Amino acid sequence: MEPVIVLIVVTVILLIAGAVGVQRLRPWPVALRGGLAAMFMLTGTVHFVYLRTELIDMVPPVLPYPGLIVTITGVLEWIGAIGLLWRPTVLWASGGLSLLLIAMFPANLYIAINGLYTSPEDALIPRTLMQILFLSVGVSIWTYYFRHRSIRKPGGKFEATR
Repeated sequence: MEPVIVLIVVTVILLIAGAVGVQRLRPWPVALRGGLAAMFMLTGTVHFVYLRTELIDMVPPVLPYPGLIVTITGVLEWIGAIGLLWRPTVLWASGGLSLLLIAMFPANLYIAINGLYTSPEDALIPRTLMQILFLSVGVSIWTYYFRHRSIRKPGGKFEATR
């Protein structure tokens, strides 16, 4: 549940900051990027501390080197979070994190089906709803920036596409 709280709280704080005059935070996608980045920094960090053992246990046994998988996915979450904060990499970061959420979902199924979850929010329905929320946020960021990307025109000038 902590990732959902971080996503919502950071997004709301950034939306409020934009509403009271911080121009760079005014567009809603910027606030959403900040919230999602904070959420992935949190979840990436627990790949190395606090919940590392539990995350390793979540990796289905058919996959080799569960510790390495947890390490790689944690690093990818950090890289994606940083990428969300830098405008030139938003499309890659939001798309990559969305794909990562899809790729990691079988681990959530595995723990739910095998009764390995350690808290109520790790049961199948709550975890699925959280994954849908995170995926929806990632895809909405990707969609917004894809529609508003810039293309280089002859002569080196940029023009926003619609």
